[in-house]
Amino acid sequence: MMKFATLVCITALCGISAAVSAQPVPKDYPHKPIRVVVPSPPGGPPDLIIRMLAPKLNATLGQQLVIDNRAGAGGIVGSNYVAKAAPDGYTWLFTTASLTNTPPFNKNVPFNPVRDFSHVTLAAQNFGQALIVPPAFPARTVQELIALARQQPGKLNYGTAGIGTASHIPPEVMKSMSGTDIVAVQYKGVPEVITDVLAGRMDMMFVGTQVALPLAQAGRVRVLALTGAKRWKGMPDVPTMQEAGFKGYNLINWFGLWLPAGASRELVARLHAETVKALADAEIRQQFDVQGLEAVGSKPDDFAKFVAKESAFMIELARKIEAARK
Repeated sequence: MMKFATLVCITALCGISAAVSAQPVPKDYPHKPIRVVVPSPPGGPPDLIIRMLAPKLNATLGQQLVIDNRAGAGGIVGSNYVAKAAPDGYTWLFTTASLTNTPPFNKNVPFNPVRDFSHVTLAAQNFGQALIVPPAFPARTVQELIALARQQPGKLNYGTAGIGTASHIPPEVMKSMSGTDIVAVQYKGVPEVITDVLAGRMDMMFVGTQVALPLAQAGRVRVLALTGAKRWKGMPDVPTMQEAGFKGYNLINWFGLWLPAGASRELVARLHAETVKALADAEIRQQFDVQGLEAVGSKPDDFAKFVAKESAFMIELARKIEAARK
């Protein structure tokens, strides 16, 4: 998620090779429907993306993908379910950067994001999260929002779908860089936060561009800024946080596919190839482009290293945020 710094943790990298095995893929795989666990409620960014890809994967695999939304604890509940499942290819995890972002901010997380999964592919990434506010919110720019927060410490609030998620990290970095006191309010998932933002019960949230765009077009929210380093053509008039005065602020969200640790290399390679084929489809590319997404499709080994680096970075970031609170 964080692109303004990269840390390599040798300890984290040590667990990568153990995530896959050399067992062959059964010749009849898949012979039954495949459960794809999305550890967040329906309607959130990862749910929307896997539902875009599912028809293509259904066709090439010859079996139905059954989307299983197992929300709770910022993605921990659903992710742990997959971590404990059999590595036979019939239970997948499709989620966001929250897989690496959430554990450092929570005690006693029952899985390790590096060691307890077989890393299939980095499927997509966005141009950053959109900072949205209700239409009646008094601040019309990020600068005005920060000025308001400084005038009223602890009065403004933001909604988050869980500690360490893509709706939690951007506002915490904004608060840290601006020295403001904005209260975090925890929700079960993104749709619940949006409901309260639309109703004016929540002052702001950071959400994926694919969710923010239709709401902004309908006049139901205002988008003050994007967290990525460059503007997105889908919202050409929306500035970046850097343009709003936050030097070096560059946060994007990413979406990946995992199996439980111990899945065979052949199985991981097969599912990587099928996913890359779906990501290359012209219809999928068009859908992604409209919603501010970039297809990636990284190789399993590269994705494993990426996850290890992201995990190490988030551990350090969580330490810094915690230190700043004391």
